[in-house]
Amino acid sequence: MTIDVNEALKALANPMRLTILNWLKDPRTAFPGQEVDPETVGVCVSIIQERTGLSQSTTSLYLAALQRAQLVTSQRIGPWTYYKRHDENIDAFLKALQERI
Repeated sequence: MTIDVNEALKALANPMRLTILNWLKDPRTAFPGQEVDPETVGVCVSIIQERTGLSQSTTSLYLAALQRAQLVTSQRIGPWTYYKRHDENIDAFLKALQERI
C-alpha cells in the first residue's frame, strides 16, 4: 500500500489530530477508562472525543482525516467505532518523507 505523503502531511498539520495520533501510540495510558483492550480493538471515538474536549462531530472529522491519510484504522462494533494507529503506514510515511526531503 502506498501512502500519500501530501494527505498525511495535511492531516498532521492540525495540532489536535497530531495529538490524537500521539495518544493512540500508548492507548492504555492515554485512555485508561476503556473496558475493551485498546491495543487490540482500538479506542472508542466517544472516549477520544471526551479527552479532546471537542464536539463529537469535530472529533469524528479529525479521525476521518487521519483515516483518509491512512494513519489510523477503524473498526465498528455494534453502535461504536474504535480507532487505532496504523503503525506500518506511519513507518511508510516517515520513510517516504525522508526520501523527499
